[in-house]
Amino acid sequence: MKVIIAEKHDQGMTLASIFQTKKRDGYIEILPNELFPKGAYMTWAVGHLFELASPEKYEASWKRWTIDTLPIIPTRFQYEVDRKKAKQFTVIKQLLHKQEVTEIIHAGDAGREGELIVRNIIYMSGVKKPIKRLWISSLTPKAIEQGFRQLLDEKQTRPLYEEAYARACADWLVGMNASRVYTILLKQKGMNDVFSVGRVQTPTLALIVRREKEIEQFRPESFWEVVATFDVNGKRYEGKWWHENETRTYDEQLAKKVCTFCKQKQVEVVEVTCERKTFLPPLLFNLSTLQATANKRFKYSPQKTLDILQKLYQKGYVSYPRSDSQYVTKGEAETFPHILKLISQKQEYASYFPLAHESILHNKRYVNEKKVTDHYAVIPTEQVPDLTRLSDDERNIYDLIVRRLIAAHCEEAIFEYTTIVTVVDGRARFISKGKRQIQAGWRTVFILQDDDDVQLLPNVQKGEKGTVYDVFVKEGKTQPPKRYTEGELITLMKTAGKFLDDEQLEKVLAKTEGLGTEATRASIITTLKQRHYIEIKNNQVYVTDKGKVLIEAIGPHILASPEMTAKWEQRLSEIGEEKASATAFMEQVKKLATKIVTDAVHMAHRWSFEGLDIASIQRKKKATRGTIVGACKLCGGSVVDKGSFYGCINYAKTKCPFTISKKILGKSISQTNVKKLLAEGKTNVIKGFKKGESTFDAALIWDEKEKRMLFLFEK
Repeated sequence: MKVIIAEKHDQGMTLASIFQTKKRDGYIEILPNELFPKGAYMTWAVGHLFELASPEKYEASWKRWTIDTLPIIPTRFQYEVDRKKAKQFTVIKQLLHKQEVTEIIHAGDAGREGELIVRNIIYMSGVKKPIKRLWISSLTPKAIEQGFRQLLDEKQTRPLYEEAYARACADWLVGMNASRVYTILLKQKGMNDVFSVGRVQTPTLALIVRREKEIEQFRPESFWEVVATFDVNGKRYEGKWWHENETRTYDEQLAKKVCTFCKQKQVEVVEVTCERKTFLPPLLFNLSTLQATANKRFKYSPQKTLDILQKLYQKGYVSYPRSDSQYVTKGEAETFPHILKLISQKQEYASYFPLAHESILHNKRYVNEKKVTDHYAVIPTEQVPDLTRLSDDERNIYDLIVRRLIAAHCEEAIFEYTTIVTVVDGRARFISKGKRQIQAGWRTVFILQDDDDVQLLPNVQKGEKGTVYDVFVKEGKTQPPKRYTEGELITLMKTAGKFLDDEQLEKVLAKTEGLGTEATRASIITTLKQRHYIEIKNNQVYVTDKGKVLIEAIGPHILASPEMTAKWEQRLSEIGEEKASATAFMEQVKKLATKIVTDAVHMAHRWSFEGLDIASIQRKKKATRGTIVGACKLCGGSVVDKGSFYGCINYAKTKCPFTISKKILGKSISQTNVKKLLAEGKTNVIKGFKKGESTFDAALIWDEKEKRMLFLFEK
């Protein structure tokens, strides 16, 4: 008998679905068959059944959060079972210890985390029996059967476990010590909250804070453009005054003079250039590019996209979701004609067939063995679903993946870009730009958002003459950098290497796909939200004062730079390739943990958080909703915390309209300030209110005559 351990319940059920089975409590009994003549037991983890032990499990004194107990460095790391999942571990342990069980099949996800999860279970169960590894990238019946017929020797994937274990221990050391030291020191500055610090989350937060500072420090500048409409032999088109290769001028009077000069003047077309550009179909999806596209198209958070994709994978409709590759091997490419034939039978896609290319087997843009790592691109499988039976979210994500594959088999898109230079009265040069589509190609299937908003230009020839039909001055303002969307955050994490000065480390981050992995980026963004470092409004990422405080405190330390992740990823990758020692790596991490504590203590006296509302940074109680904060200024009833605002408890009875928003002109209004307003009629001075492009400091006061809140400005 053999025991097969999957990573999750759904995965275990799918793996067992190709056999005759009997359901048991916590596992499935697979009846004897060709692959398992004596039968097998299929069981599963519930994600991580074990977690690294908390500090007090090593030493009782480490339970207290004090500077004296830092750094916390265990001599040997220990695991402890997650209490909520202990029952399932007991089931697996009992199966592994059965005398008739002679072999274990590791069937976790084919990646580092899957390797760690299942091996930890086997190790903690105390059994030493032969292990084989199931390594598959899709959960179709065909792939499952083929995987069980071609099991790997566990030695082939053991280095991945060593890499994942070293990563987990190193992250624990840095996170535990950095989080404690900054939480303790910032509490001394009046902030009674927990400040979580991590190897990936903190440099990601630092990049968001960097953008926020760029926006705050930006000062808009007015500029002017002279826009003319020309009439050349009855053909009209628009152009902008073009001076020193710029269409903008920061001199308003000059713009007005040019405008006056051009009115009703003669014009001549002096230059017409046409350039034809070919756009190849986009690459296939990996997880990051799918998350970015779904965020732009449907406003889905990266975590939501991953969750939907995981469901589609477990149902056997798409390949492994956490892939970092946008390429496939020849083996996968050979299956595409069959998959596309099945897709063509669906009403939603029938109009795109027949395709320009029946096969892309020999197209190196998509088929590249060298660029396929553990997994190939995210693609639809031969198990094509009834689309009407998918949820709306599942259908949206599945549709993107299908369209991307169809697009890869289409012709290129071709556009012609035209530039016209028109001279007014022999002196003022104007430039006009436009484009026209020559061949739609793949864009009929998968349209990417156009960044350029250009006009369709008429067919004019060099030397043609005409007149200025209309001309005016258009005023504009320079715009600050845009805030990131959640989808752009994923891309930012992938390309974090460009923020490094060290060219070698930049290459390392590019090679290792930046900050985090395909599997962890979505959860890192979720963590930043849960820990109140960032907020998402209308799909835009805003950093909170708490996030600013942490990055200000850490300063230029390596903790806030992608540099540390680059160095770690380089070493961890070498551990996974058996080129470096995990023990030597951990010794370096222990030294780093000590340095983090020393540096933070040394720098704390220099910290300045001017302009930040540090009084509002207090530990969030689990249930603030319903907390009474004072008496209503209109009816005398209780004002309670309603979650996103403070409101009178009598609204349901008397419709009392008294409310105070938790966010006013970009600033969070703390419970402390609301209590003071209700008790004394005035809050403390709150710094950093924003109105348009200006900021100001003011207290909030209650005006008894007008029965409303007003700003009270400092003298």
